[in-house]
Amino acid sequence: MSDCIFCKIASGEIKSDIVYKDENVVAFNDIAPQAPTHLLLIPRRHVESLQDLSTKDRTELVSNVFEAIGKIVATKLEGGNGYRVVLNQGPDAGQAVPHIHFHLLSGRVFAWPPG
Repeated sequence: MSDCIFCKIASGEIKSDIVYKDENVVAFNDIAPQAPTHLLLIPRRHVESLQDLSTKDRTELVSNVFEAIGKIVATKLEGGNGYRVVLNQGPDAGQAVPHIHFHLLSGRVFAWPPG
């Protein structure tokens, strides 16, 4: 989608603090971090929601993102006793950019239960 900020970041049209990229996924630092480490992981392909995908495509997208998360956790996260992965789907859940993205947060103790 030509006016999607995340698509522009994934293509390199808009510069961002990218910490990981491969042929399917780009990860970059969130501009309004909620933890010492707060990354956004986006598929390079523009997808607004999981519901927009077939079951096969959904499985592939989630697999690609979680493979990237595993690599980031193994190589870029330092210390700590855990991390959180969050998907906000739709405006009522707090999704500000209509391009599916996952938040990877670490570096602090998270409240449980959330909220």
